[in-house]
Amino acid sequence: MAVAVFFYGRCLSARVKAKFYMKNNYINTGYGPNFLVIDIGHKDFTAIINPKTAFWTLARKDHLGQIISDGKFISSFKKKEDEFIKEMETLRFGLKPSAVYFNPTDRCNFNCTYCYIPEKMRKHGANMSPEKLIEGLSILKKYFKTTVPKGRNPQIIFHGAEPLTNKEAVFAGIEKFSGDFDFGIQTNATLLDDEAIDFVLKHKVGIGISIDGPDARTADKLRRDWKGEGYFSQIVKVIDRLKDHPGFNVICTITTENMSRLSETVDFFHESGVKVCMLNIIRCTQEKSRTVKPDDAEAAKHYIKALERSWELYNKTGRKIIVANFANIILGIVAPSARRLMCDISPCGGGRCFFAVAANGDMFPCSEFVGVKEFKGGNIFKDKIPKVLETEVFRKVSERQTEQMDPCMNCAIQHFCGAPCPAEAYTMNNKDITNRGAFCEFYEEQVRYAFRLIAEEREQDFLWKGWDKGMKQNFEYMA
Repeated sequence: MAVAVFFYGRCLSARVKAKFYMKNNYINTGYGPNFLVIDIGHKDFTAIINPKTAFWTLARKDHLGQIISDGKFISSFKKKEDEFIKEMETLRFGLKPSAVYFNPTDRCNFNCTYCYIPEKMRKHGANMSPEKLIEGLSILKKYFKTTVPKGRNPQIIFHGAEPLTNKEAVFAGIEKFSGDFDFGIQTNATLLDDEAIDFVLKHKVGIGISIDGPDARTADKLRRDWKGEGYFSQIVKVIDRLKDHPGFNVICTITTENMSRLSETVDFFHESGVKVCMLNIIRCTQEKSRTVKPDDAEAAKHYIKALERSWELYNKTGRKIIVANFANIILGIVAPSARRLMCDISPCGGGRCFFAVAANGDMFPCSEFVGVKEFKGGNIFKDKIPKVLETEVFRKVSERQTEQMDPCMNCAIQHFCGAPCPAEAYTMNNKDITNRGAFCEFYEEQVRYAFRLIAEEREQDFLWKGWDKGMKQNFEYMA
């Protein structure tokens, strides 16, 4: 029986210098490569992974011995190993910032249980004036000319707290720099009136809306205003207006209060015309959020069930709903350099692919650190951005590697998971950023499920159309 091995990656133009190897074509000894075998929960297939390069193959269980002892397979891998290493090193250490999470305000009209920004900041924090916001964007425009290739726009995502509580400043910035940045807004949608929606559509602003369930009973449980009122019905109306906007997506945060209804939530999103959503496991950076932290195994069970439901809906209706954070996991496996999000790789994107600017101009590796003051690296109005990126606190994040973490250093899937999130790990583990975050088992099961889909040739059903444009298969072996 033929066994195919595929590794997808971008075409590399750099010439690869061949290594000298002894004739030892064995794995896990001497000059042979290191391969780990993992159970993916499939009846017929298992995965064989080289953790260093994120190279993998799926092998039939009854052919496992044939693969790992096949000198032709091993020598073929070794000829490509340097190329794979170079691609991973570029992805992990060679990228420069191309995006900023920009908080124009510390304040929010909601008091969500799991918010990563401390309650005091959300009640009494700073607002950035329109003039200072425009000054900040001017500084970023100049900086990004040194890091972003000509012809490509850097991204500015207005984040929060709730950015539209400072709508005047946000819209002034978008209007002035509409051709210089690709703008996005992450919002609870309660301040998106008709006039505001017309503005974001006109300026082609990406919009992400947070909603945590298929009905008010679930969605409003942890997401309420300061008076305890929920806004599910109002948010649904906004979804209906934005559902055909190319830059629209919806985020659902997974907690103890809604995980059992994730499949129903996918049904609701699909029925509402949502094309892209994220089902994000809760971040436990703030202590209050840990009161609604779900059990790993239980959350993974409901999450995978919801992913299967998205596939059933696609097969039934012909219309996909992309669960973007999971699609990114698949891309991390089949085409590492094609991934679109940078939370599930080590180091994560914080401080190297993007950084965050708070309402007073303070700079942090990621928005998740805005409430963790010791990770302030500088101020955009006072300090040079390249110097801030080289500060000790930024480098703690941008140099955080699974190879230096226990038990991640011995984990086969370390480059498909990334041990997120450093802010969460820091606040949960006595300020030890080199520890794991809150959901090791959840991420394990997510990766195993992705491999099962690949074994069943279903992975394309979970990915964006045209995701592989410009990609090529650069390793194939038949036994």
